[in-house]
Amino acid sequence: MKNKLCLLILFLSISCLTNLKAQNPVIFADCPDMSMLRVGDTYYMTSTTMHMSPGVPIMKSKDLINWKIVNYAYDTLANVDAMNLNNGKNAYGRGTWASCLRFHNGTYYVSTFSQTTGKTYIYSTKDIEKGPLNVISFRPSFHDNTLFFDDDGRNYLIYGAGKLRLVELKADLTGVIPETDRVLIENASAPAGPNINLGAEGSQLFKVKDKYYLFNITWPRGGMRTVVVHRADKITGPYEGKVAFQDLGLAQGGLIDTPDGKWYAYLFRDFGSVGRIPYLVPVKWEDGWPVIGVNGKVPESLDLPASKGLIPGIVAPDEFTRKRTDAALPLVWQWNHNPDNKLWSVSERKGYLRLTTGRIDTLFVMAKNTLTQRTIGPVCSGSTCIDVSNMKEGDFAGLALLQRKFGQVGVKYTNGAKTIVMVNGSASRPVEAQSVPLTQKTVYLKAECDFRDKTDIAYFFYSLDGKSWTPIGSQLKMEFSMPHFMGYRFGLFNYATKNPGGCVDFDYFHISDQITQKQ
Repeated sequence: MKNKLCLLILFLSISCLTNLKAQNPVIFADCPDMSMLRVGDTYYMTSTTMHMSPGVPIMKSKDLINWKIVNYAYDTLANVDAMNLNNGKNAYGRGTWASCLRFHNGTYYVSTFSQTTGKTYIYSTKDIEKGPLNVISFRPSFHDNTLFFDDDGRNYLIYGAGKLRLVELKADLTGVIPETDRVLIENASAPAGPNINLGAEGSQLFKVKDKYYLFNITWPRGGMRTVVVHRADKITGPYEGKVAFQDLGLAQGGLIDTPDGKWYAYLFRDFGSVGRIPYLVPVKWEDGWPVIGVNGKVPESLDLPASKGLIPGIVAPDEFTRKRTDAALPLVWQWNHNPDNKLWSVSERKGYLRLTTGRIDTLFVMAKNTLTQRTIGPVCSGSTCIDVSNMKEGDFAGLALLQRKFGQVGVKYTNGAKTIVMVNGSASRPVEAQSVPLTQKTVYLKAECDFRDKTDIAYFFYSLDGKSWTPIGSQLKMEFSMPHFMGYRFGLFNYATKNPGGCVDFDYFHISDQITQKQ
């Protein structure tokens, strides 16, 4: 009887595991402005990371649910003051915005644009996973452009906000054919009503059964972010439009189909300080229009394989141990703005990330070489251990939550003494909320984030042994602010306020989808 009971429990367990379905959101992390395509049975997706370096992450999936970063469109967008955090300039909220991912005649293309440089960029490669990607750039910067290769061999960009425009590109994509820029849709927001907060933008164009479908996001005043779709028989129009979806504020994205003929819309949702998070919504076709949602709503579950979790596809722990053939940094890492590559290393001390200061900085968000990863929802924690033996007077190093209203827990070296401090940067001037003397060379640091129901509270801790954690400082009320326009990120930092040349060694970075704080 006992054996039969055990077999029954095993059967039920296996049955539950095999019947698990995917849940929305598909990625509970900041991955906005997605562009997606399918080549055979493999899906690829790009997203916006603005001022981060490298930029425009390229992600891969076999099932539309479990994604992994496999490449970036570029290592460095431009070597200018704003991207280098030089001379008081920065690219927060700028860098590159919404990209468009295409596959045409055996080549992958990623188009994007930059307010920082005033240019439009088209990256291309035969091997999107191993690259590298070649780049073409030209002026002007075409806002939220969608690249389209038409069946007649002509190439186009649709761009703009509210009033959408069409421009034809040269055959080699090196620029615009003169005098081809024209108004495509005078008021693309019109289907959503006369009172609009956000003019229709985020264009993505698709061709399905000889019809052209143009997806845009708009925002009626007093309402929610809305999907508007226009269709036409020719790329040049005329276009007829309608509101395609209004639920939970999901918008901006497009269409993707599966090898077995299912259709989905990929859209994102603003979700407080964790950022803008991707959803998938089923699509069916009626009278030549894509009908999005289940009875007009976002389903909680999807008829797709269950998620295996974000780790290690979008975020991942790092022990900083490297084999000779390993990349110096896994693709989950991005620098805040362009790094100074002379001032960081994973080889100077085996098993450690070393950050060395190279100049004087007085404010965390303007400091060079902060290494970042996304935070994840609904809750998460990030932790590290640092060796502060080689700090110099005035140095500040540790673990941060990066956004305009930032938080830091780390070690300051002031007046010949080291202290563990928590800095709360939620006010106009950062406040040192608490300090504790440090008399040993290593210390453990941790930050926890609670994004449940947009609680948006972070907590900070330190430990002297890596086992017993002590809260420090004040709670950080996190906020998705427009100047940065990005979800919160964990950051490893070290900067000098008096004497450059000091260094700190990070033993590891651990990330978890659990926190100790209760709601």
